[in-house]
Amino acid sequence: MEIKQFEDKNLAHFSYAILSKGEIALIDPSRDPQPYYDFAEQNNAIIRAVIETHPHADFVSSHLEIHETTNAPIYVSKLVGAEYEHTSFDEGNTISLGDITLKSINTPGHSPDSISIVLLDKTGTEKAVFTGDTLFIGDCGRPDLRENAGAITATREELAKQMYHSLRNKLITLADSAIVYPAHGAGSLCGKGLSDAKSSTIGAEKISNWSLKKMSEVDFIKQLLADQPFIPHYFTFDVALNKKGVPSFSKSISTVAKEQQFSTIEQVKLLDSDILIIDTRPQEQFKKAHLKNAINLMDDTKFETWLGSIVEPGEKFYLISENTSSLNQLIERAAKIGYENQIETGLVSNYGNVKTELFDSEELKNNASQFTIIDIRNHSEIKSNPIFENSIHIPLYELRERTKEIPMDKPIVVHCAGGYRSAAGSSIIKSQLNGASTVYDLSEAVNQFQA
Repeated sequence: MEIKQFEDKNLAHFSYAILSKGEIALIDPSRDPQPYYDFAEQNNAIIRAVIETHPHADFVSSHLEIHETTNAPIYVSKLVGAEYEHTSFDEGNTISLGDITLKSINTPGHSPDSISIVLLDKTGTEKAVFTGDTLFIGDCGRPDLRENAGAITATREELAKQMYHSLRNKLITLADSAIVYPAHGAGSLCGKGLSDAKSSTIGAEKISNWSLKKMSEVDFIKQLLADQPFIPHYFTFDVALNKKGVPSFSKSISTVAKEQQFSTIEQVKLLDSDILIIDTRPQEQFKKAHLKNAINLMDDTKFETWLGSIVEPGEKFYLISENTSSLNQLIERAAKIGYENQIETGLVSNYGNVKTELFDSEELKNNASQFTIIDIRNHSEIKSNPIFENSIHIPLYELRERTKEIPMDKPIVVHCAGGYRSAAGSSIIKSQLNGASTVYDLSEAVNQFQA
């Protein structure tokens, strides 16, 4: 028996292939199914089952495509209300795979329809548990994503209460030696304090994980609900996509790739001025020359998260990159959150007649009162590390909707924690204000002002 863990670092997502005697079960597969097909071929094995622990909010799963390609049945809780062909997999249901057994247990809390999967060897010993977004290493799943999404909705308080009991009545009762395999690691927005470890054991988590400590239900709920990270626009959208199932990954991205324009200045002139422009080039290139009203969302490890936080589901956008290779990769990454069909056109372009003025940070040090300072960090960052006393706080994920709150009587300086988000934020404000005020990006110079 072999357990293969696949990692998508950009989304901090773990998926799994369980191999036993030439048969494979997949758990929470990512949008691109090819790595799982490769694993099966390398091991001369057949994919016999695809299991979804819940309808994911932060990425799009390939469960339907794998089913259509391999004829492997999809197993999911009946509570999901799945719109695709599936087999119910709830408390007590089992799957035989080679010489092992996979057993479902209902573990609501992150969502009302969450399940965890216990792996039993041929002697009935609990060898591992795949906990989805219920139990993470060092944390548990957030309970506030299903208030307005999915076949079953529930308030965050209700789900936090369910999480308390799922952890204590279901998962903590498993063998201490059972290996914990979660669906996410550090960096995921599905929890607030995930470890960078990729696995653990039930016994180790009992000792180190705050959510498994002895405490009252009231105290647990209070602690779980406090300081959860923001919810990107695309999360509710992806729950609906995963409940329905999505088309082939390769066909979806190839359709978008065929629509690429390898831009000449004449082609750029034909762009619709009412459609959003996402320019992913490095900020140095962007600031030298970019198209009017473009947003500089650089190609970085968190591109998917910020794309789905700035751009609304269903909103069309142009996608600009510095070369065809990076453009194709970004189309694939947009597809991981279900945004590929929103790309109006992909462009390789350095054209543009708009420049961004460079900012001298010494001016801010000497005359801070002469500027309107916009802090676009998240609430938790400001709480733990205030930088400018009189700054206006508008998080990046709310910025497009709240630019009208920004005074325009002074030059505007935008900052985040290190420079990546401020490139996006300053370009958003500049595009929204349309020249009404000078907008500067403090960029990496923010480090000069932090204690």
